[in-house]
Amino acid sequence: MIAMQNLMPEPPATLIPDDPAAAAELAAATDATLPNVAAHFPSYSAAWGALAARAYAAGDTVTAYAFARTGYHRGLDQLRRNGWKGFGPVPWSHPGNQGFLQCLYVLGQAAGVIGESDEATRCAEFLRDCDPSAVEALTHAV
Repeated sequence: MIAMQNLMPEPPATLIPDDPAAAAELAAATDATLPNVAAHFPSYSAAWGALAARAYAAGDTVTAYAFARTGYHRGLDQLRRNGWKGFGPVPWSHPGNQGFLQCLYVLGQAAGVIGESDEATRCAEFLRDCDPSAVEALTHAV
């Protein structure tokens, strides 16, 4: 049997630009001030991802789903603005991508808990397509 090889080049990785001011505010946030970071930087997926992860860990699955969905869509907007065409690598190793990938992960986890299995599967596949190493990193983080 001959192994099939993809002869098409893979698109370049898409990188969401870092936001040092938002990252600094998020790093300094407490549980009480975390919502303020999302309000101050509404397009910053990492703030929404942190809110989603916190809600998910507390067992508030519906709130986690809502926060993750918001951050996911804000991240998609940023990916598209930076050349993403709906496919191709979105590397976990780039800090600007981590909030989007965290939102995608928590969205999938929360979708599974509320019985939205098609969405959970889609999110898991999308995350693997973006960067398989993100799955490993997020499984241990959230």
